[in-house]
Amino acid sequence: MGYKCIVVDDEPLARELIASHLMNFENFELINSFENALKAYTFLETNTVDLIFLDIEMPLLKGNDFLKKLKNPPKVIFTTAYREYAIEGYELNVIDYLLKPITFDRFFVSIEKFKQLQTPVKKQETTLENHIFVVSGSKNIRIVFDEIVFVESRKDYITIHLENGKSHHVKQNISVFEKLLDSNFVRIHRSFIIHAKKLTAYSKNGVEINAVEIPIGNSYKENWLHYLNATILK
Repeated sequence: MGYKCIVVDDEPLARELIASHLMNFENFELINSFENALKAYTFLETNTVDLIFLDIEMPLLKGNDFLKKLKNPPKVIFTTAYREYAIEGYELNVIDYLLKPITFDRFFVSIEKFKQLQTPVKKQETTLENHIFVVSGSKNIRIVFDEIVFVESRKDYITIHLENGKSHHVKQNISVFEKLLDSNFVRIHRSFIIHAKKLTAYSKNGVEINAVEIPIGNSYKENWLHYLNATILK
């Protein structure tokens, strides 16, 4: 299966660098490149793409405003020189944000995040088997869902905390990992996913699992209350 990509960036060197990086990946085709978001918007009215590499600070129309205008946006990876846009990236549900200058190593991570989102069949099979394999160091480690207590995110890594007190530090995006888990898990914070059946106490502002206190993020409170009413309190 091939993935059609476009680049939207007002800097010629940035567009060239992304094109050069992308050439190293099979099944990824750069079908067009645009110096501003208006031209890209016109192109998308009659063309379908799978992935956009999108700059934010551009003349005429900023990348984040352009993304908000798309009715059915494809997957997006932000490319920016400004770290402060990372939070807005999460809110707009982009796959990742790449800080300029973009190294190949960091570009590779973003491509892997995109590819993991394209494998729903694998996700379903993993859920049915009630486990997942994660890469930790040089090993592929089998993690049983019911042994997970909670998952904590730190930048580009997550820590999977287990019932036996052990933990595994994995290079993975928490939003991508969240999609691989079964219905016993709920995201209560930008940096935390919990196994709801492991709760020992909870309040409107946080939960407690095995004496570990975990906050509930403001933007996740509605989701938490819905989960609480639909599962634990039903």
